[in-house]
Amino acid sequence: MSNGTENKLDILDWSDWKRVLCVVAHPDDTEYGLSAAVNMWTRAGIEVGYLLLTAGEAGMKRDPAEAGPLRQGEQRAACDAVGVEHLTILDHADGHLMPNLDLRRDIAREIRGYRPDVVIAQNFDVEAPWGLNQADHRAVGLATIDAARDAGNRWVFTELADDGLEPWEADLLLVAQPGNPTHGVPVDDKAVEAAVHSLECHEAYLVDLPGHPAPVDFIPMMLGQAGPAMGAENGVTFRVHELGGVAKSKDAGADADEA
Repeated sequence: MSNGTENKLDILDWSDWKRVLCVVAHPDDTEYGLSAAVNMWTRAGIEVGYLLLTAGEAGMKRDPAEAGPLRQGEQRAACDAVGVEHLTILDHADGHLMPNLDLRRDIAREIRGYRPDVVIAQNFDVEAPWGLNQADHRAVGLATIDAARDAGNRWVFTELADDGLEPWEADLLLVAQPGNPTHGVPVDDKAVEAAVHSLECHEAYLVDLPGHPAPVDFIPMMLGQAGPAMGAENGVTFRVHELGGVAKSKDAGADADEA
């Protein structure tokens, strides 16, 4: 995966992508840098969908019954800011996520229904580049890894096929903003601005976080810190894993050559 140059990341080639699914735990999870890459993709005509496992109802000072719907509305506005039209928000309990079969099944269901070329998981490390990672983030990241493979296996979660959701194997699994990235996506000024605006859309949520910096004060800085490793002014980092979709396409090409 490395280009062999110290402290340099390979540029991620997304020229043939058609559809991407980002899987995260809460509203706002995509807005801390990832949304800049998302904006680059949607502006190029790639469909990007978001799957949120919770409504983030436990993340504010106000009652969860009020916070959940409020945060869902703010997430829809954040999607609009970066060109995301497909948004699915499930009703798992915020703060109680575990990388269990229920979570894997729900993620696999979305993958089979949306049929993306690429699945993006959030960072699942205990220690993330920004500090100690949150429990739900870790659970969803781990569950997404397994679900991306479950989605392509007819004999796992057979009830999904009974519901008309045939197996689907994405080509790539990306882990967003990991501690040990392999690839980067350079982002332009327009994408940086869109990323800032996407986090600003979570207005009520940010008000409830004392001391949280304004998005414009740290999102450009964070993207700027990631850029030089990929030879760019600004960028988003990923760790890239090939799944069966790539292997199948290579096998098909080999078969055609032999024929």
